[in-house]
Amino acid sequence: MKILAIDTSGPVASCTVLVDGRVVHMVYMDQGLTHSETLMPAVDSALETAGLTAAEIDAFAAVAGPGSYTGVRIGICAAKGFAHANGKKCASVHALEALAMNLPYFAGIVCPILDARRGQVYCAAFDTTSGRPRRVLADAACALEDYLDQLPAEGRLIFLGDGVRTYAERVREICGERTLIAPENARNLRADSAGLLALDPDAWIEPAALRPIYLRAPQAERERAERLKAEAASSTVEPATPPGAEGASSTRPASGRRAAAIWATSPPIEWPTRIGGAAQASTASAIWAA
Repeated sequence: MKILAIDTSGPVASCTVLVDGRVVHMVYMDQGLTHSETLMPAVDSALETAGLTAAEIDAFAAVAGPGSYTGVRIGICAAKGFAHANGKKCASVHALEALAMNLPYFAGIVCPILDARRGQVYCAAFDTTSGRPRRVLADAACALEDYLDQLPAEGRLIFLGDGVRTYAERVREICGERTLIAPENARNLRADSAGLLALDPDAWIEPAALRPIYLRAPQAERERAERLKAEAASSTVEPATPPGAEGASSTRPASGRRAAAIWATSPPIEWPTRIGGAAQASTASAIWAA
């Protein structure tokens, strides 16, 4: 069983090739470059080192969120493109579960927190004493203090995730001596942990079924809702469209026209060799469709 696992859901990106449950090669990237720049070369490197091509992979796993809205979509589109082009299936991996998988057999509660901005964290809590994450708290997007109030009152708590960088001191203030912070090598989400959660073929899905996991509406949708609310409050009336003007402009939204113009004028993408031509085209189509 060969799995390619991809994570671009947060500040760190990574990809891993697993063969029969064994991590053959992993690329981990935290150098500040955008995931759209680094992902495809990283996938090519991982496949080359493993001596495989994309066509030989049995399933393509992606961390589906929660996390960065753009980052989540990059990983999902890549996995869907590879899978569709090669007639294979996908696996959806939850970001908070994958983080908990970094700390199996911990004698306490594993507490992943992701910085959700706007004063909130994406969070949950897990028992990993069996070696795999078992939920103690459901997913939430909330203020850190609200999350900490829900954690068990006794026992050790270990925190990990990119939210630790922002909130570690506050967590120590509230939870006291029972607070542990995961070491740097286990603190961030890693594709190898995601891949280990994708080993069950019964959980694999068709590429079209792979969807982002959002705990709150994307920023663009929130801003649009706020704008519409403000417009309704001020009773602003949009001018009517002049007769015959319906066909004067493209039916594609302005944002879509701008994206099309950028796409048309962008230099051609230099695709790595191990990915394969069909996967290149399918992945590009998935990214464009998203």
